[in-house]
Amino acid sequence: MNAEPRILRTQAEETLAAEFTAAKLRLPGNAAIAEARDAAFAAFQRVGLPHRRVEAWHYTNLRGLMQAVRPLAGPTSSSAVELTDPLPGFDRARLVIVDGTYRPELSDLAGLDAVTVTPVAKLLRQGDTRVGARLAAIDDAIVLLNTALMTGGVAIDVPAGVQIGLAIEIAHVTTSAVGTYVRNIMTVGEDAAVRIVESHTGPIESPYQANVVTEATIGDRAKIVWAKLQSEGDAAVHLGTLAVSIGRETQFDHLVLMTGASLSRSQTFVAFTGEHARAGLFGATMIGGKQHADITLGVDHAVPNGQSRERFKAVMDGRADGIFQGRIVVRPDAQKVDARMMTQGLLLSEESSFSAKPELEIFADDVQCAHGATSGQIDEDLLFYLISRGIPKAEAETLLVTAFLAEAIEGLGDQAIGGAFEAIAVKWLARRSSGEGLDGANRA
Repeated sequence: MNAEPRILRTQAEETLAAEFTAAKLRLPGNAAIAEARDAAFAAFQRVGLPHRRVEAWHYTNLRGLMQAVRPLAGPTSSSAVELTDPLPGFDRARLVIVDGTYRPELSDLAGLDAVTVTPVAKLLRQGDTRVGARLAAIDDAIVLLNTALMTGGVAIDVPAGVQIGLAIEIAHVTTSAVGTYVRNIMTVGEDAAVRIVESHTGPIESPYQANVVTEATIGDRAKIVWAKLQSEGDAAVHLGTLAVSIGRETQFDHLVLMTGASLSRSQTFVAFTGEHARAGLFGATMIGGKQHADITLGVDHAVPNGQSRERFKAVMDGRADGIFQGRIVVRPDAQKVDARMMTQGLLLSEESSFSAKPELEIFADDVQCAHGATSGQIDEDLLFYLISRGIPKAEAETLLVTAFLAEAIEGLGDQAIGGAFEAIAVKWLARRSSGEGLDGANRA
């Protein structure tokens, strides 16, 4: 007699199963989407929340860290929404997503006449094939969970040849202790150009949970600047995924600034599908208190003559844990690829930690690939030099940390976005110098 294996589930996994069963009949989507939801949740149940024995999640034990699951967010009235501006003074159009639902009445589409903006709930009801198109090669439990429970988001279509100078912010706002599952779709046509700022905010001390997946398809010769600001509330859980394919001769520059949430993981997966494309991938993490922030990167060079540059910086204070995992794959036919990755951690306290895991998998023989990783404390010689010039110690430390982070932020190559993000870094450092707590990202 063969015994069926018994699957032990945590309370959080049991709650997710109950949430899915209760909600699936009212979630948006046609029959094909409903089938995809069922398949995704069945796959999620087979693996459960990721834990240390899952190699890609070794440093972020979500099963252990996420003890509870918040109820799926419902409709929120406009009068109950208090919009804050995480980037004051920065000129942009704004698409607002509240508790997982795109809200056109709270958005500002001025300057976007050439762009089509559609609620993703509409695409789900139509069974649009773009939903899920970029995720087939990604084996990840939180992406499965997002597919099972996605409620909405926004789809942005930039037609071929359209050059948009005004930046577009996709503002994700959570209002209370709920769970949100957002799916965004981005399509950029050939020879188009667009600048995207993705922001994530929510109330301080509210233990909400946000799971956001964005699928982006970038056409040939397009030019994309994409910056993400994760400044969630200090009790929040943030799980974000960007899956993007870039076409021939495309230029894709991406920056992630992580400073909020008690537990966060930001995943970026880039697939080269056309030759002579270039991707610049940058990240800056600033955390303190007991925050845990994980940046995970996957770059797939599937075609020849691609170039990728990755540079990630992390600053940890208090008892914070910073994580970087970067994996570059160069496939057998991807000759003449040039890929270089560097990550550096700066520890501002004895109890903070930084874990880096860079990986190269090279199956082609005519490539240039390299990676490096360092971790350490502030250079005492440089600090002594500044202090000896009459600069107070706290100010001298701020100068050195600002310079450390600037290399990653400026890598984006967009002066306006970089300036806005540097202002957030300066405020974070000012709070540190003044002795304020650093857990609360919305204080940025």
